Amino acid sequence: MTIDPKTALRLQFLARVVRKECRHLAGTDQRLFVDPFTPERAARLETDADLAERVEAFVGRFGRLQDTLGDKLLPVLLAALGETPAAAIDNLDRAERLGLIPSADEWMTVRKLRNQMVHEYVEDMAVLASALQTAHAFVPMRIGAANKLLAEIGRRNWE
Repeated sequence: MTIDPKTALRLQFLARVVRKECRHLAGTDQRLFVDPFTPERAARLETDADLAERVEAFVGRFGRLQDTLGDKLLPVLLAALGETPAAAIDNLDRAERLGLIPSADEWMTVRKLRNQMVHEYVEDMAVLASALQTAHAFVPMRIGAANKLLAEIGRRNWE
């Protein structure tokens, strides 16, 4: 299947961005989760600027990769595959049916988790710690989904 040059350039750009975002997220994830993230550790965010910056970087990079994949790359890839991009949940359902992501429901769970990390940041350290630990557990899945989308682009020689 041949795609128009503008779409190919957009996919190439987004593929480069996704690779970079995956590297940055993986690095921050490794540095932040040397030890489990507990409510006690979360309470140190008030006084430990380095820890607070690492948490902020993790949350930002986690969310940015999620947004780049779901809101930017996936619609362009679906269009290149001859699908009509629609609302995010419909795109995710279509991507699941095409085998591009393992589960649209899981994707939405991770999206809600991201929102929880952002909105619970100041209020409840137990909820924040739990959300961060859960997000940490989802990092390999999110990077795996990114790699699957990138592999589809590469398989079709659109890079």
